[in-house]
Amino acid sequence: MFETKKKRRERLTRTPLSSKWLAIVERNIPYYRVLPPRDRLELQGLIQIFLAEKHFEGCEGLRITDEIRLTIAAQACILLLRRKTDVYPALVSILVYPHTYVASMRRHEPGGIVSEGMQTLVGQTWDKGSLVLSWDNVVRGAWDMHDGHNVVFHEFAHQLDNEAGVADGAPLLPDPSMYVAWARILGKEYAALVDSIEHNRPTLIDSYGATNPAEFFAVATEFFFERPVQLKEHHPQLYAELRSFYIQDPASLVISAQEDGATSVFE
Repeated sequence: MFETKKKRRERLTRTPLSSKWLAIVERNIPYYRVLPPRDRLELQGLIQIFLAEKHFEGCEGLRITDEIRLTIAAQACILLLRRKTDVYPALVSILVYPHTYVASMRRHEPGGIVSEGMQTLVGQTWDKGSLVLSWDNVVRGAWDMHDGHNVVFHEFAHQLDNEAGVADGAPLLPDPSMYVAWARILGKEYAALVDSIEHNRPTLIDSYGATNPAEFFAVATEFFFERPVQLKEHHPQLYAELRSFYIQDPASLVISAQEDGATSVFE
């Protein structure tokens, strides 16, 4: 019997993860453990849809396991919680290398400069439905919840950015009226980061965010989920815009976890 996409997704959404799969998520994704019960349940449904619709391929001899698929899917779907989403509609396949890999890159630098060459990478988003990740960096990013670096959050933020038609740091916002404030605040924050880097001033947000507005959004997303308290303190307007977009408040989760004595999740 033919099952429509909508019906299939409704069925998958209602299907909880098996105890074996849930154990992998709980072990590998500390952030999952501090989510409210409702968000955990929604995340499980999103993971089921993601795994059913996306193809994983191992590179350089890496064998794709349930642990690899679940660890990547869970982090990717954290960005989708509470939002109306088509679950990364342009993404078809995820290529996973065991370690960092070397690839040709063409980058647009500040000032209109375009640089080309070979680079060692931990992740990459391609235009034709594919995304590349380094497995050891995926694991490191998931486990260390306070360093501000998470390759899955970064690359899937690019996927969200691309859904608007062009990767320019402005994803599809839930309300068209949000674009004015988004452009003003993220534009100001990006310019301030570029200026700080050019003048060798210390910054909270990683300097890679100064590459271009698209990278700024991806890096800001990493910090929003990994160092939310610091981001909210030092960049309150940026935090507020990201909170409105993701409809989540990670800073509150961190503070609540600390008050409940669950600080090990973020250490």
